[in-house]
Parts: sequence; structure tokens; C-alpha cells
Amino acid sequence: MIPPGFTQEKNKLYTLASALAFITIAYNIVEGVISVFFGLEDGSTALFGFGVDSFVEVISGIGIWHLVQRIRNSGSENPDRFEQTALKITGMGFYMLTVGLAFTAAIDLYRGHKPETTVWGVVISVISIATMWLLIHYKVKVGKQLNSEAILSDAACTRVCLELSIVLLIASMGYELTHIGGIDSVGTFVIAGICFREGKEAFEKARAKSFVCACSGSCRTGAAERK
Repeated sequence: MIPPGFTQEKNKLYTLASALAFITIAYNIVEGVISVFFGLEDGSTALFGFGVDSFVEVISGIGIWHLVQRIRNSGSENPDRFEQTALKITGMGFYMLTVGLAFTAAIDLYRGHKPETTVWGVVISVISIATMWLLIHYKVKVGKQLNSEAILSDAACTRVCLELSIVLLIASMGYELTHIGGIDSVGTFVIAGICFREGKEAFEKARAKSFVCACSGSCRTGAAERK
């Protein structure tokens, strides 16, 4: 059933936006399970941290999916109590992950820890880069057509997942080529830094009661692309 005041085309776009949000959630769950498993199995802190980050992203994704459904029904892009709570939980999750990853990476560096292999980090990051690129492409396309700042902001946040995938790829390939254990730890520190940034921005969004332009430079980049 098409909501009142909606054209059939607009309804299709919101259906697609909802599907993209759901795909993001499902993908992050699968990616998180696989990354955490192989991160622990192979002793790669960077891959493990990448996997835990995926679970935090799931909470954010649920908030986005709920928001898209609500926009479709009411037209309001400002987060309600559920979405604000999701943002706060996401922010806290990122902060906790930042501390845990930074501490573990420091210990690994001190002990000279080396992963058994980072091949799975390479495989997972390549798949993630391709997946995130496609999600960004279609989220931006739908966001522009609906003139939705919230959906475009979500696309900008998906760019952060792309950044994390690139960091994991560089760290994993670097270790496989050199077998210098510190490379995995440095990659973990970078992932921790990005998590801290995202935690800070999640709390800023919750305080501002808006999903718009809290994704650091990536959100501003998205805004510039629309001009």
C-alpha cells in the first residue's frame, strides 16, 4: 500500500532505501562473525577489531532502517527517541572498542606479536570494499532522488566502512609481504582512531537530534557532491 501523498516512484525509492539499510545490517552481521572468527584464529588484531566494528555498525544500521521507515510514514528526518538511543549506544560501543583496540595493539607491539597469517584480512577487506562501494553508490543515488539529507548522511557513514576496509587491506597485505608484526598493530591503531572519531560523531548526532553531517569530512564531501 502506497502511503498518502506518495507517488508510485517515490514509494519505490523508499522501498529501495529500506532494502539498502537492511542489506547493510545483514552484511555487517555476516562480516563481523567471519572477521572476529578469523581474527582470533589467526591472531590478527586488526581483523578482529574490524569484525567487532561491524557489530557496532549493526546498531547504527538498525537506527537508520527505523529512520527510513519513519520518514516514509511521517516525512520527518529528525531522530526519534529510539534512533537517538541507537546513536548513543553506537557512540558508546565505538568508544569502548577504541580503548580495547588501542590497549591490545600496544601490548602486541610491546611483545612483538605476529599474526599467523593475514590472508583472510586481505580476502575480507577486498569483498568489503566492493560491497561498500556498491552500497554507497545506490544510497547516494536514492538520497539525491528523494532529496533526503538523512539517507545521504547514511551514505557518507558507509564511506567510513570503506575507509576501514582499505586500512585493513593495507595492513593485511603489508604483513603478508613483509611479515613485520608491527604492521598489524599499526593497522589496529588506525582502526581504533577511526572508531573514536565515529563514536564522537554518533554522540554529536544524538545531541543535535539529527543524522545530518555528523560523519566528519565524509559527510561534507557528500554535501559537496550534490552541488
